[in-house]
Amino acid sequence: MATKGAKGRKAAKPTQRLSRTGKAPRGKPVAGDRYPLAELSSLPPDLRERIVAVQEKAGFVPDVFLKLARRPAEFRAFFAYHDALMTGEGPLTKAEREMIVVATSAINDCLYCVVAHGAILRIHQKDPLIADQVAVNYRKAPLPARSRAILDFACKVATDSAALGDEDYERLLEHGLDAEAAWDIASIAAFFALSNRMANASGMMPNEEFYRMGR
Repeated sequence: MATKGAKGRKAAKPTQRLSRTGKAPRGKPVAGDRYPLAELSSLPPDLRERIVAVQEKAGFVPDVFLKLARRPAEFRAFFAYHDALMTGEGPLTKAEREMIVVATSAINDCLYCVVAHGAILRIHQKDPLIADQVAVNYRKAPLPARSRAILDFACKVATDSAALGDEDYERLLEHGLDAEAAWDIASIAAFFALSNRMANASGMMPNEEFYRMGR
């Protein structure tokens, strides 16, 4: 119950202080064991086959696969859309797609996605420095104008999609990126907003192998 001040006015309720980034102060990170990784042997055959294929290619199993495999139907839906966005044909290169993931995941404070997709970006770009530069401040990274325009659009989708206007699409068009390319950029930013939040909510931490990839 609020108390009254000296002149009979109700005292203001204490407000939660914001950090210098404008975000609420944070508690302890979510414990990763709140949602344990699935046991490979207990999974349906199609999930097990996909995860084994990833392990054979990468040399390890990224935790995102075993974390999401707890719910097979959601796993299938998640990776079907992921594959459509990240491996399908389209106007964006694989490196450009990964740049979008790294830049927007950094905005969303998702350690798992920044580290995991930063590793993939280093490999596609053949540059051991690029992922760190894009994650910290892509505007200062040595990127071509086309990549910078892509990331400007993607980050606006991630932070203030309601503010998008014709001028944002026109800027993409200046770099040969039409409305369909803009759709791809927006879709990747939006999809990984979901991924970022689930990774944070489930206490997902990057596999150590990611840190060494592409260095």
